Amino acid sequence: MPKSEKEPVSKRVKTASNASSVGTINDTGAIYKPKFSDSLSRVNNFSIIESTLREGEQFGNAFFTTEDKVKIAKALDDFGVEYIEITSPAASEQSRQDCITICNLGLKAKILTHVRCHMDDARIAVETGVDGLDVVIGTSSYLREFSHGKDMDYIIKQATEVITFIKSKGLEVRFSSEDSFRSDLVDLLNLYKTVDKLGVNRVGIADTVGCANPRQVYDLVKTLRGVVSCDIECHFHNDTGCAIANAYAALEAGATHIDTSVLGIGERNGITPLGGLCARMYVADKQYVMDKYDLHKLREVENLVAETVQIQVPFNNYITGYCAFTHKAGIHAKAILNNPSTYEILKPDDFGYVSIGHRLTGWNAVKNRVQQLGLKLSDDEVKEVTSQIKQLADLKPLGIEEVDTLLRVFHDKMNTPAED
Repeated sequence: MPKSEKEPVSKRVKTASNASSVGTINDTGAIYKPKFSDSLSRVNNFSIIESTLREGEQFGNAFFTTEDKVKIAKALDDFGVEYIEITSPAASEQSRQDCITICNLGLKAKILTHVRCHMDDARIAVETGVDGLDVVIGTSSYLREFSHGKDMDYIIKQATEVITFIKSKGLEVRFSSEDSFRSDLVDLLNLYKTVDKLGVNRVGIADTVGCANPRQVYDLVKTLRGVVSCDIECHFHNDTGCAIANAYAALEAGATHIDTSVLGIGERNGITPLGGLCARMYVADKQYVMDKYDLHKLREVENLVAETVQIQVPFNNYITGYCAFTHKAGIHAKAILNNPSTYEILKPDDFGYVSIGHRLTGWNAVKNRVQQLGLKLSDDEVKEVTSQIKQLADLKPLGIEEVDTLLRVFHDKMNTPAED
């Protein structure tokens, strides 16, 4: 079995006797999913190509040092992604050196690099030690006219030369069109059929400008699935907010690989966020996702990337945003106390969240919440406020809103200059 690939996990869903024909509830009682899946669906058999170190490097605030890249690559590998994609070594001498460095880390994940469909780029990349090359060229009329200026005959000829060379080196190769959803369908299918016959491991669909919607994605992937025998990779930009939905629709239609970046960082509004995709796929098949990825480490990798690019994890971020598991409305709070599944489709414990509003809470758990809220407290101060939480929790368990309020008040007190 190729490095980092894992056997798909089959999952039997227990159906409630009164379940509707639209959906069922699995044995956790918390996950809503279609009763009948598409025969092409790969929702419970997909791989993540994590592109924080390639797409993410195009984020406005990103400037990754070699040390940053090594830390992020190791964190992603610990999380369990199958592939890590890094910036083309043809981009600069530093990018080439960084590529070699990451390839020599001995990670479980396969290391890929993203290159133009050009022999010069391919020759440089194959010498770095990567496991594979992700080759791309623009195919829409916009890019053919205003970017590289080549016609489809040239693209096919160039693709054939580059792919043949990469395969001769025994490396994995993906060939992707760029701006796929604004490309002519006949041109696309002809190109994909050609490269499939050359023996590529994957063909790629890229919503480069974020214009696609889930129905368009499903239709294109399903059509392509009937044309090629290789795997299908999808790359979705988030300019119109559809990246996660588009990724899910692609998997339903038979795509096999999804590109992500941590916190969705990338060109403009970025691409499908790693955490957001995990949240969506957890709901689709919880056990499959939990068996593949160490979800407890999601917060760690997100905090690492956020700190590196000098941004805050958004308050409403999937899973790790500080409001992700808060409930303020009375009717919600009451129901949550009776059964969390009433208003939580994601189970906080599965992502490493520990309740801290009780008398047995530990200061490390409180420290995690302090960091998540973006508060600055020393370890001694965290221990002091933990003692206050314990004293109040002796009287009654505290809700997360009560704990957060206590932490903010304590933080303000600690950071307010004493009056003379």
